[in-house]
Amino acid sequence: MLETPTPHPAPQHPNLLVRHWQAFVAALIWLGLGCMVVAYALLTASGPQQVANDVVYLLRGPLGPLFYLIIYSLRPLTFFPAGVLTILGGSLWGTAWGMFFAVLGSNMSASLAYLFGRAFGHGMLPSSAQNGPTARVVKRYTVRLWANAFPTILFMRMIYIPYDIVNYLAGFLRVPFRPFLLATFLGALPGTFSFVLAGAALDIDDILAGNFQASTINPWTLAASVVLLVVGIAVARWLRRYDV
Repeated sequence: MLETPTPHPAPQHPNLLVRHWQAFVAALIWLGLGCMVVAYALLTASGPQQVANDVVYLLRGPLGPLFYLIIYSLRPLTFFPAGVLTILGGSLWGTAWGMFFAVLGSNMSASLAYLFGRAFGHGMLPSSAQNGPTARVVKRYTVRLWANAFPTILFMRMIYIPYDIVNYLAGFLRVPFRPFLLATFLGALPGTFSFVLAGAALDIDDILAGNFQASTINPWTLAASVVLLVVGIAVARWLRRYDV
């Protein structure tokens, strides 16, 4: 006698807000920042250039590093590129302090994204049925992250896999936090240093004043930044080539 097959429950599709919550959060943050900038400009009768100058002045003040770290930490929720903030750190505080704040901010940012990946990673990562570039990265490194978290994350950082993909994936897979953070710190150092040097080579005051000229660039610092970046990309390509 044939058994009647048990019907499978219909798949549950999360609503629009659940599937795209990060986009809604980013939109709310950008909307809030936009309203604050417009309100400040209206209250002080300042133009865009003056507003930018005031922001730089604020970041250079006693509480500037704190604001910078908060902005850097929240960056994953706004889809804002980390490289821009890293360059800004070098331009504001020079190589030494710029590197310190950029490294601290990037690790705080990675930690926040990791925590969000643990809590909401299923909605951030592509499903197994998808076959885009992000989905292929997730499929390729999932088993390796479970088996060897530290070397895998270190390798992913060194070959420049998009920063937040690694953060969210590590959180979603519940990779132990300590090896994740240590590998992130070590693996991101070369790229961070390169971007900080690029920022330190620029004079942000001249840029905001509209006086940007080749003579305002520190050629040696910029050259060091370019060399580090080129070497890092070459190493990344070599590692990708021999990655198994």
